[in-house]
Amino acid sequence: MFGNLLKVILLMAAACLPGPTIAQADNNTGDEYVSVATILKTCEVCHGDQGVSTQQQYPILAGQEFYYLYVQLKDFKSELRADPIMGPLASVLDKDQMQLIAKYFSEQVWPDTDYASDDQATKSALTVITAGQCVACHLGKFNGNSRVPRVAGQHPEYLAKTMLDFKSKSRQNSPSKGSLMASFGDQDLVDVAQHLSSL
Repeated sequence: MFGNLLKVILLMAAACLPGPTIAQADNNTGDEYVSVATILKTCEVCHGDQGVSTQQQYPILAGQEFYYLYVQLKDFKSELRADPIMGPLASVLDKDQMQLIAKYFSEQVWPDTDYASDDQATKSALTVITAGQCVACHLGKFNGNSRVPRVAGQHPEYLAKTMLDFKSKSRQNSPSKGSLMASFGDQDLVDVAQHLSSL
């Protein structure tokens, strides 16, 4: 408990440290991200170098949809999406910083992941995906689109937790997702997560 609290405090402190401004950047570099460099380094504590998370509980951000990332940061700040770590970190960000952070991660390359799904999980997942009409929003290859996140190749642990959080309504920034997830069993959602991570 104390360790988690200390981690949050350290992350918040790092996010609040004054970084160089864009005006202070070397005019030859054209680095638009200089003003949020310190914040991006803070993000990488959990989400990995350039957003390539290697810890399954933290989502891959590299190559994620720009607008989706921006909206999530806004939701963390407003506490519409409650999170004990992301809430305090997002609370110190302004609109321009959130957009720069979202743009930075969206411009990175989605990493290759080697997750596999067994036949039973895939069969169960495809039944749920068809019934839930998931491709209508996430598209056929589950690469996302604008406000809709890419879920193909995402960490299965994170995907499963996200869907179960929507189902339990502990995540409330997309009510329609909560209603949809509530119509499936927990194991069904875990199977979907395993399948999507293998795509």
